[in-house]
Amino acid sequence: MKKTLIALAVLAASGAAMAQSSVTLYGIADAGIFKDKGQSADMRSGGLNSSRLGFKGTEDLGGGLSAIFQLEQGIDLTSGAASGFGRQAYVGLAGGFGTFKMGNVYSAYDDIAANAALGFDSGKFDSQDIFGSMGYASNPGSNVYYASPSFGGFSGAVSSSVNTLKQDSTSVHLKYEGGPLYVGLGYQDDSDLAGKGKYTILNGSYDFGVAKLLLAYGNSNVAAAGGDTDDVSIGAEVPVGPALVVSVGYARSEPDVGASRSGFTLMGNYSLSKRTIVYAGFRNDNAAAVAAGVGVDSRFGVGIRHAF
Repeated sequence: MKKTLIALAVLAASGAAMAQSSVTLYGIADAGIFKDKGQSADMRSGGLNSSRLGFKGTEDLGGGLSAIFQLEQGIDLTSGAASGFGRQAYVGLAGGFGTFKMGNVYSAYDDIAANAALGFDSGKFDSQDIFGSMGYASNPGSNVYYASPSFGGFSGAVSSSVNTLKQDSTSVHLKYEGGPLYVGLGYQDDSDLAGKGKYTILNGSYDFGVAKLLLAYGNSNVAAAGGDTDDVSIGAEVPVGPALVVSVGYARSEPDVGASRSGFTLMGNYSLSKRTIVYAGFRNDNAAAVAAGVGVDSRFGVGIRHAF
């Protein structure tokens, strides 16, 4: 009887510990066949979203406070090569006060810049590559990050890198999410041995049900690039039946120095399930964008993305 009681006590304690903490394995496997003008077709990883493998977890510390962590690495599906935990690697605390993270964390500005139209922010089809406002350090490393809780749909975040490599990055964002409306404003100041850069972006979207409209404005001031660059994009996502979404987008960038850059994207995503998508897309950027090394002169591609 005594042994039985001890065993039950051990099992109960183990169950309580498991209930207080959790670790999740997740990832994205994405690959496709692509054909760029003047080049042979080839297979590439991350056609829609970058392939990745990650671990994230929480521990309930009591009183509404939790410890959190995340480790995420990029993976090239064409070779199986992994990049270490270069995407994200952090530890932090979360509670009623918001979320605090330390480590290799995406900047507060990146939270807004990455929230773009599907046709823009879509791996190999991303015409927003031509934007000067996309030249920021998305993950400067040794980052301290804080995000507030939501107050009536409004929330904010701030991040700053703390390192000894003379690579400083400070950013902030404010956003509103309520019903069909989303608006986000971000600012980032980068400084390293190559020079300084200041970046601003304003993103907005409204879901009308029959279609989702997306707009964005960006500005960058990078001394090494010759001054200011203004960016504008417009896009739409249109559901066609229960599984197919067609997206279209146009982006334009006007630098103080050099010719105007522009790009066009057309995509179709078909959901085979909640986790698996097949996609096809086309991207075309103008000659100035191609000459600047940020554009693509006609790209077609088809692929599969599976999230787990």
